[in-house]
Amino acid sequence: MLDKQGTVLAIIMGAVLFFFGGINYLLLMIVFLLLAVIVTKHQHSAKREMGIYEHERGWENVFYNGFIPSLAAIASSVVGPMPFICSISAIAADKFASELGVLSGKPISLETLKPVKPGTSGAVSAFGFLMSLAGAMLLGVSAITLFNVTPNQAFLIGLAGFFGSLVDSVVGVLEEKGIGTKGTTNMICSLAGALAGFLI
Repeated sequence: MLDKQGTVLAIIMGAVLFFFGGINYLLLMIVFLLLAVIVTKHQHSAKREMGIYEHERGWENVFYNGFIPSLAAIASSVVGPMPFICSISAIAADKFASELGVLSGKPISLETLKPVKPGTSGAVSAFGFLMSLAGAMLLGVSAITLFNVTPNQAFLIGLAGFFGSLVDSVVGVLEEKGIGTKGTTNMICSLAGALAGFLI
C-alpha cells in the first residue's frame, strides 16, 4: 500500500511511537493500518471505475496522517494517551467514510447542499456518516484492550474520532476551493481528534 519513501517514513514514525509511547501506541497504529487496508481493498474494482481508487500511497499521505499522532505520542508523558488515541480514531473515521461512504451513491456537498460525485471533498452521505462512526468506534474498542480504557471512555474516543471526521468534511469545502490540500485536511482531522481527546 506504500511506496518506498512512504514505507521508510512509516517505519520512522513507528519507531517514534514505540520510543515515546511504547508498544501499545505502535500496536494501535498497526490496528489502524490493517483496518485501512481492508476498507481500501473493499470493492476496489468499483472504486477504480469511479476513478477514486488509490492502491499505493506515498510519504505525503504517511506524513499528513501520522504527524499529529506522532506529536501526541511524544507529548504523552505530559498529556496522557487520550490525544494520541483520539487522533488515530479520527483518521480511522475519515478513512472509513472516504473508502466506504463513496459506495453509497452521490453524496451531498456541505457548501451547496446538492449532489456531487463520490470522492468530492466537503461532501457527506448518511452511509458515510455511519461508516465514519463505525471506524472511530472500532478504534475505541481496540483501546479497551491496548490501553485499558473503560467502555465509557471507548465510547467517548469513538465520538472524538467522529468529530474529527466531521471537521475533515467541513474543511474539505475549503479544499475544493483550492485552499489547502487533501493532506492538510487530513492533518486537521487528526488534530481535531487529538484536541477532543485532550478534553476526555
